Amino acid sequence: MKRLLLCLLLVAAAPAFAQDAWPTKPVRWLVPFPPGGPADVVARIVAAGLAERTGQPNVVENHPGASGNIAHAAASKSDADGHTLVFVVPSVVTNPFYMKAGIDPFRDLAPVIHLDTASMLLVARPGFPPSNTAEVLAYIRANPGKATCGASGALPSVACELLRQEAGANLLMVMYKGNAPAMNAVMRGEIDLLFDVVNVAAGQVKGGRVRAIASTAPRRGGPLPELPVMSETIPGFELTTWHGVMAAPQTPRPLLERINAELNATLERPEVKARMEKSGLDIAGGPPAAFAAVLRRDYDKYGAALRSAGVKPE
Repeated sequence: MKRLLLCLLLVAAAPAFAQDAWPTKPVRWLVPFPPGGPADVVARIVAAGLAERTGQPNVVENHPGASGNIAHAAASKSDADGHTLVFVVPSVVTNPFYMKAGIDPFRDLAPVIHLDTASMLLVARPGFPPSNTAEVLAYIRANPGKATCGASGALPSVACELLRQEAGANLLMVMYKGNAPAMNAVMRGEIDLLFDVVNVAAGQVKGGRVRAIASTAPRRGGPLPELPVMSETIPGFELTTWHGVMAAPQTPRPLLERINAELNATLERPEVKARMEKSGLDIAGGPPAAFAAVLRRDYDKYGAALRSAGVKPE
């Protein structure tokens, strides 16, 4: 009887031991976009910091395509042991409005942590005639179906939709597997416009490879403090993007909290904070429940905007 009781106690304690020991093997990071883009850059910063903190290798794997849905789906089917994490951006909550095959972010993945927030910049190809938001709107109206806006899902796509809606004329959206190839297309003059995260776009602006039109931040500031914000011309046009981490849906809550604690501690590492803040990112952190609230908020907010723009899943 004593032996049976001891076995039962060991079985009950096993999940706790596993969670306390996490990670016990290399951690896979699934990044839904190509190397070099804003998501990839931040994922590698955080993964490297977590590896140094825990002593286990962190391997970043790029799985671009379907506006992130390929990586999201792979993570949703992974083992629920916390050793496969998926780096997410707002596409995880906007995809269901674009594609019927998109996963349900509230059923098929589990929130781990809200890493950071950042504004976006509307940038234009070299030689694009308009120099401010009002002129961009006038150009779209004067060239219906000819002006082009790069999109890769998530907020870049939402922003293009909102800009088209405000102009009241056809703005042609050109889809890319990620914002890195979309930015290359703008620099080469293949498309006119692109909304990109400030931590990547500001560097291209300062290097003279693209021209900044406006910021989607609530107010002027950041790495380009004199740049106008879009809401000065289009009231209410404010878009704040974010980065986060999710895991397989059946991951035990104690394990999610363990991973969350390690990632919060990673965000506090001086070298991680310095690199992210230098990139114009505001570190968020907090418990899984706080990130779950962000997901629900943006699902409702951007879903309403996309429905209003006439977007339907395909």
